[in-house]
Amino acid sequence: MCAIVTGAGGAIGSAVALRLAAGGHAVGVLDVAQEPAAGTVAAIEAAGGRAVPLVADLRDAGAITAAFAACESALGPVEVLVNNAAIFPLTPFLEVTPAEHDDTIAVNQRAYFLCAQAAARSMAARGAGGSIVNVASIVWHGYWTEMAPYVAAKGAIVAMTRALARELGGHEIRVNAVAPGAFPTAGERAQHPDLEAYERRILDSQALKRRGTIGELAAVIAFLAGPEASFVTGQTLNVDGGWVMW
Repeated sequence: MCAIVTGAGGAIGSAVALRLAAGGHAVGVLDVAQEPAAGTVAAIEAAGGRAVPLVADLRDAGAITAAFAACESALGPVEVLVNNAAIFPLTPFLEVTPAEHDDTIAVNQRAYFLCAQAAARSMAARGAGGSIVNVASIVWHGYWTEMAPYVAAKGAIVAMTRALARELGGHEIRVNAVAPGAFPTAGERAQHPDLEAYERRILDSQALKRRGTIGELAAVIAFLAGPEASFVTGQTLNVDGGWVMW
């Protein structure tokens, strides 16, 4: 059995892939580029796990199909999918172009749908159930500006999670989401030049007055993916240090 993690060459995806591998999963490390995927695979193998790199542009439906087929050929049927890949351009709403909107939706929502469909088809055919975890974001509660397409996509992920959980429950396929707050990543550093001010804003908003670690987020995702959450489906769990409490 294998787990597929999208965006697994980045900080969050890599941490999730390593966590799942440590729990016994063989992992399909899916990323848009070969080098970061290979880096995560090497880290998993160095820790004694099994993994294969899967390179695909998630805007391409055919590439998604091919990546899932390659993973199953190398590692066996898909038991877990973590939809994690994301892009998040910062653009004032009045300046967002149709191309930027469509690209953001394609990666952050359409690809989640297509990957979930590919995984669920395999899980349903096998008849042994499975788990899908979608990475949403607390931004869908309305706390950010200049990210309208991203916010819209993440809100859609919450709704899609509920729809898929309802429809796939008869196949014993669980579908949940996590909504992370602000975690330290390269993307954060690239988009917020005044990191000190940004961090003050985060800590002022959170109940816990410290930054969360990517390992803490990966642990929650692994919990939802695994057997300890076997009666949990259709839920979105905020992992944000108490930023959002409803």
